[in-house]
Amino acid sequence: MAEPKTKYDRQLRIWGEQGQAALEKASICLLNCGPTGSETLKNLVLGGVGSITVIDGSKVEVSDLGNNFMVDESSVGQSKAKCVCAFLQELNDAVKAKFIEEHPEALIETNPSFFSQFTLVVATQLVEDSMVKLDKICREANVKLIFARSYGLTGFVRVSVKEHTVIESKPDHFLDDLRLNNPWPELKSFAETIDLNVADPVAHKHTPYVIILVKMAEEWAKTHGGSLPSTRDEKKQFKELLKAGMVATDEENYKEAIEASFKVFAPRGISLDLQQIISDSCTEVDSNSSQFWVMLAALKEFIVNEGGGEAPLEGSIPDMTSSTELYVNLQKIYQAKAEADYLVIEQRVKNILKKIGRDPDGISKTMIKSFCKNARKLKVCRYRLLEDEFSNPSLPQLQKYLTDEDYSVAMGFYILLRAVDRFTANYNSFPGQFDGEMDEDISRLKTTAVGLLSDLGCNGSPLTEDLINEMCRFGASELHAVAAFIGGVASQEVIKLITRQFVPISGTFIFNGIDHKSQLLAL
Repeated sequence: MAEPKTKYDRQLRIWGEQGQAALEKASICLLNCGPTGSETLKNLVLGGVGSITVIDGSKVEVSDLGNNFMVDESSVGQSKAKCVCAFLQELNDAVKAKFIEEHPEALIETNPSFFSQFTLVVATQLVEDSMVKLDKICREANVKLIFARSYGLTGFVRVSVKEHTVIESKPDHFLDDLRLNNPWPELKSFAETIDLNVADPVAHKHTPYVIILVKMAEEWAKTHGGSLPSTRDEKKQFKELLKAGMVATDEENYKEAIEASFKVFAPRGISLDLQQIISDSCTEVDSNSSQFWVMLAALKEFIVNEGGGEAPLEGSIPDMTSSTELYVNLQKIYQAKAEADYLVIEQRVKNILKKIGRDPDGISKTMIKSFCKNARKLKVCRYRLLEDEFSNPSLPQLQKYLTDEDYSVAMGFYILLRAVDRFTANYNSFPGQFDGEMDEDISRLKTTAVGLLSDLGCNGSPLTEDLINEMCRFGASELHAVAAFIGGVASQEVIKLITRQFVPISGTFIFNGIDHKSQLLAL
């Protein structure tokens, strides 16, 4: 067997050793191993999750051979859970795999405590009634839950967890933490040792843009009552001052300073998102509080006291035109400040843990360092109970989606995916499932969908005939291409939840295979 570092090399570059360790400890339960479930689990097995348990009470049929790569002709008539489990095990022998030949609906009804042993449950192809019941079970057991379903040319993915906190949110675009608009004393002192009017042209063109901006911003503040550029004209004037400082046209450092000047104009202090998080009632910690909220309570104290309104410094600087000596010295100043901030937070964490009757060393230094480094990017995700969303969705949002040209098809599919479950409860089959009943099924599904909309308070919001016809034409089939896509999205969300990196989707993700669109509905 390949060494884990070699085997998982590519993904380790994305979520690191900590993320991989979390995956390897995870225990995943899959409900229903049709194409959607199999594709989801395939991605997770290849990713190296610790263990999987496949639950499905059905046998492999000839029709399964056309849309599920995890079964073959020799599997026909055998337990689907057993066959899929065996195929998945072949993909990665480091993953512990077992199966239970039982229908998930029966397990939900008769043995709800069964699910408490897992890190996360992936529930595929469940009808609404079972989804609602499972959601309550997993919430009570504090087990993460992801619903996934493919249905013809549509499908959905929905995350359900009471609260999910993220330290390493890894946003695509985020402003460097350079504090050019609010430099600390050591950075100011270092900048004062450097002369921007140095006669040596080589030295002039190798002064880091960070120093240029800190010094120029200080000069500006002296002549503007302590304020930095804020209006459009002031920002323009500031850039002109930077241009005037150039002594040659090829000075890349000054060009970098002009391009990065917006970092001087950025407002001081913490973002609105972080303000909202530190204002959360969970920062009033007690002995049951999670490590995240204990660290957040320490962060809140730091911002008010030592931080002077700022979060701890990240401590890294981007590449820039500079002499090696100046760059290394600048890097050391940023690292020293970040380390000092970390030590303050660490002490505050210890004090809080002691105060609430827990081990003062109960949170590792690695965890606190990661928290400090990512303090500006923290995320808290909370999800509505599925039953609440189904019985009492946000009516303004619902009406907006139904009437918005961009969202009307996605919203139509959302309603129809719920309507087909009502249809099934009434008629014991999915619309369009059997030949010869199409016209009658279209009429029945339309009546069911109108009734559902009426129950939700959306009278007079008809769905298009074309969409209803398509839903019946799907006949509850799982097309492999759609199942693979939905499975890919679902497995991606599983990894986010387990590694606690990146931000999981909020709301219901709807795939519209007719128009090749994916959208999130927040209801």
